[in-house]
Amino acid sequence: MISYLKGAIVGVDKSNSNRVILTLDVNQVGYDLQIPARFVEELPAIGETVQVFTHLQMREEQPLLYGFGSAAQRDLFRQLISVSGIGAQLAIALLDTLDLPDLVQAIVSGNTQLLIQAPGVGGRTAERISLELKKKLADWRTTAGVVAMTSGGPPPAIFEDVQMTLLALGYSASEVSQAITAVSDSAILQQNANAEEWIRQAIAHLSG
Repeated sequence: MISYLKGAIVGVDKSNSNRVILTLDVNQVGYDLQIPARFVEELPAIGETVQVFTHLQMREEQPLLYGFGSAAQRDLFRQLISVSGIGAQLAIALLDTLDLPDLVQAIVSGNTQLLIQAPGVGGRTAERISLELKKKLADWRTTAGVVAMTSGGPPPAIFEDVQMTLLALGYSASEVSQAITAVSDSAILQQNANAEEWIRQAIAHLSG
């Protein structure tokens, strides 16, 4: 098993199939790894050295390497593809759509409205992911140091209402998460504010 690769970036190719391939030179051997699109933003310039955590998938045609920016992302990818009917592409789509803590929180809490934001993930698939991984990820995120955004956020009773409303208004899952985090840190909004006030403040932040 290849745990990680450390080498110089040769190039990043975005193919027609929306798959992002990172080519890495490790001791004069070139490795092609499929990576989440959002990982590209974290990469240094071509020629610079980077450490990429990897998952090797053996297939009859050829082995495939997947690369991630952290061991936690790689491990969550492995958890996702262990679910019946979830392949590597759906797992990467989920990692691309939601930040790691938000994705884990959505699975643990059964928030399918967030999970279906990922391309190719329908309601039944989201329910299956939550059902099969809820207990595993609740335990795993503690040992992996993955912290969900809860402190200072809206009370659990209205948290999902705020998320669903903002998603319905057309904001992306990432935008919703960032807005709620920003509003949570604001002294303007009181902890006992209702869902409408959280939504109003979040929209104001997103429109700013």
